[in-house]
Amino acid sequence: MRVGVRNLRRGPPVRTEDSQSFTEFVSAEQAGLLRLAILLAGDRGHAEDLVQIALMKSYRHWARISRSGTPSAYVRRVLVTSHTSWRRRLSTTEQVMETLPERAGPLGIPDAEDEELRRALRALPPRMRTALVLRFYEDLSEQRTADLMGCSASTVNTQTTRGLTRLRDALSARDRVREEQ
Repeated sequence: MRVGVRNLRRGPPVRTEDSQSFTEFVSAEQAGLLRLAILLAGDRGHAEDLVQIALMKSYRHWARISRSGTPSAYVRRVLVTSHTSWRRRLSTTEQVMETLPERAGPLGIPDAEDEELRRALRALPPRMRTALVLRFYEDLSEQRTADLMGCSASTVNTQTTRGLTRLRDALSARDRVREEQ
């Protein structure tokens, strides 16, 4: 190995049947993983990166993961953990800008209410948004959400209750503004 070049190959080599199993898993789960990542990250580009990171980390240990019986849950956990790590790194390097950069518009025309809900979700703190997305979008139990987030079920309950309250407040404030216009 050359100096300065990171060895990306960790763990035992992936067998052909494991590689095929992984390819089938990705084909079946990639769209769902991307939807989850978009809701967590609030940005499609970063969401795509999160999915790739989660899949790359999972591929290294696919033989063990695929035999666990819950590879989808494992990969989702890796995705949530990767997102949390990214948010922590970002919070230490984030800088305030005088003006916001322009953002590319969506390819299609989204439903206005869906877009407003996504905007309100993006305004929530990352941990609260993660709890809401896992509980209500992924339809996971409090305990399963807690396992994925690495916290207690009572923390998930608190985060979802507060998050729903904030969403209701944000969306009802929007409705009041519309009525006044």
